[in-house]
Amino acid sequence: MNKKALIEQRWSLIGIPRYALLVSIHCLVYWLAPQTAIAQGRERSGQEVVEAVCAACHRTGVDGAPRIGDPKAWAKLTSQGLTSLTDVALRGIKNMPPHGGNPDVTEVEIARAITNMVNQSGGNWTEPISKSAPPNERSGAEVVQMRCAMCHETGSGGAPKIGERAAWIPRLRQGFDALVRSAIKGHGSMPSRGGVVDTTDDELRAALTYLINGK
Repeated sequence: MNKKALIEQRWSLIGIPRYALLVSIHCLVYWLAPQTAIAQGRERSGQEVVEAVCAACHRTGVDGAPRIGDPKAWAKLTSQGLTSLTDVALRGIKNMPPHGGNPDVTEVEIARAITNMVNQSGGNWTEPISKSAPPNERSGAEVVQMRCAMCHETGSGGAPKIGERAAWIPRLRQGFDALVRSAIKGHGSMPSRGGVVDTTDDELRAALTYLINGK
């Protein structure tokens, strides 16, 4: 017998109606979910915060809240930028209390939730990374497919193709570290870090290794 069924059985013995019990269990789980994440020291994703806190109003647009999925409702807000919207959410505005009514929601989590709602409403924002823990390093293949392949897959603009070692060997004459520094700084038509400013030095190394070897 699972825990939920066991609780129902025990509470039924003391006269708690089934429907009341189910409502109580649902509310308890809803309340505990975000607390568990906080207890584990893990910052929640935007989707998690939206479902736990924001959706109660933003899913339907109650009390004038911009409805998730409505581009027109979010158009004016998105023009203010993420920093401004986050500050407003932290302070509270009109019918929305500070932190969306949940003081345990962190600034980063609020920014992530706003980004998630904007993206569900026609936006294309990047969800903020954690301020307390660095993000997982992306593999060389991931970085290449995310950005580098745009030029290096076809050789556009004279870019050496992926895995075409004969084209890469001349670029390695000064050593691999020199090639990495060139990628960090930018070279020719390629912008600094391939145009992805949050790409780390180690990720660039992995990406260049993949580009040279083709795997």
